[in-house]
Amino acid sequence: MQSILLIDDSSTMLLSVRQTLEMSGYQVDTALDGQLAMGKLKSGYKPDLIITDINMPNMDGISFIRSARALPGFRFLPILALTTESQTSKRDEAKREGASGWLVKPIAGPDLLKVIRQVLPA
Repeated sequence: MQSILLIDDSSTMLLSVRQTLEMSGYQVDTALDGQLAMGKLKSGYKPDLIITDINMPNMDGISFIRSARALPGFRFLPILALTTESQTSKRDEAKREGASGWLVKPIAGPDLLKVIRQVLPA
């Protein structure tokens, strides 16, 4: 079973996206911000895919992507940004830091799953 780490400071968003992913057969772990997610990765957790929000307290999504990419074994792991942020500058910055894709909230379940299947072959 493929695992996904979902990072978002909105518990409503976490619940809704987690439900969509679990119903599609993924194992989902969550973190409320980039700092908590980094703690999980540094303790040895390695998901098949990471989906992160951009605007969060403690450590934002772009800082998280930069930090995750610096860890051994995470250079090529797919990381998707899922955010309300639609600014091109933010998107470009996230790509420079290593984001594999950019999705704007709200996203319909089928659309999210389609993108996940593209970056995470079965």
